[in-house]
Amino acid sequence: MLAIRMQRTGRRGHAMFRVVVQDSRLTPTSGKVVARLGSYDPHAKSTILDKEKAAFYLEHGAQPSDRIARLFKSEGVKLPDWVKLPSDRKRTVRNPDKRRSTRPPEPEAEQQAAEEPAAAKEPAEEKPDAEASDETSKKDEPAE
Repeated sequence: MLAIRMQRTGRRGHAMFRVVVQDSRLTPTSGKVVARLGSYDPHAKSTILDKEKAAFYLEHGAQPSDRIARLFKSEGVKLPDWVKLPSDRKRTVRNPDKRRSTRPPEPEAEQQAAEEPAAAKEPAEEKPDAEASDETSKKDEPAE
């Protein structure tokens, strides 16, 4: 049975993929390929496909991998009825209780009460320090 799958190429850390038709019993790295259908660059999200060849192999029973089936659908290759597209997986949040958006709202009275005394004390403390430092700096400077 033939499989349509991706074959990784490119350097380390910068993957590029070939879209190949291959015997399903062989590994993608074996190098024994029936046909090359195109390429896919995941970094630039660019795809180059020979759509006529892809349609030919699909008509003659080649099984596309899940990723290739999605790629063909996005590129407009008509998939046979027997090809089942993988469903979108439900994504979950690891620690939902740590997110601010899922925390229960804090009472506003506590927030305002905590902010008022702190706001009243800060300006009063800063003024004497600022005035004292200005006066001492003027006295210490020699007159010209």
